[in-house]
Amino acid sequence: MRQDQAARRNFLLQVGGAAGAAWVNAQWPAILDAAQHAHQAVNSKAPGKLEVLTAEEARQVEAICAQIIPTDDLPGAREAGVVYFIDRGLKTFSKEDLPTYQKGLVNLNKLTAEKYPGAKSFADASTEQQEAILTELTAEPAEGRPGRRNGPEESTDFFQTIRMQTIFGFLVDPSAGGNRDYAGWKVIGRDPAPMFSPPYGYYDKNYPGWAAAKPEAGPK
Repeated sequence: MRQDQAARRNFLLQVGGAAGAAWVNAQWPAILDAAQHAHQAVNSKAPGKLEVLTAEEARQVEAICAQIIPTDDLPGAREAGVVYFIDRGLKTFSKEDLPTYQKGLVNLNKLTAEKYPGAKSFADASTEQQEAILTELTAEPAEGRPGRRNGPEESTDFFQTIRMQTIFGFLVDPSAGGNRDYAGWKVIGRDPAPMFSPPYGYYDKNYPGWAAAKPEAGPK
């Protein structure tokens, strides 16, 4: 594995925690593939093509992702094209999560309509309403009283799954085809410019723009 790929993988291992280390290692090639797919989708002149999610499901997923990593003075999940990363993931490295997404979205839209009758779905709710819904779903239940859930068992699974995949799609390094215009790295304050320090050697050799120094001409 190239060193730049190893660095990206190690970074995501830190984000995912020790419990997800084995999973990230096993699925790393598919994660990079999903990142490349997302990069091409958001930079294409034509609308991005969905492979698993319906257009309506993708609209709901993108709205949730935008709440998880919102847009403010810096780009968020929407600008990074995370929905396309998730869509490709549901075809490859997380295809077993598709039922969780489908059930979770149905229950989330049902809760939205109950809580805010004027909103037909989560994506149709206002930003403030969306934030309130997700806050309610992720809040710890009060003592002696069950918490509000996005469906029976799948509520926690759905939010945890989409949250982790949103973070992954947002932070995968764009040099491997990840988030658009370095959106993820800008938010966490990482400078996309290469930084090398002495002693120079194997790790910076053959980097784009690198060229071997020409030997100095000796005395004639």
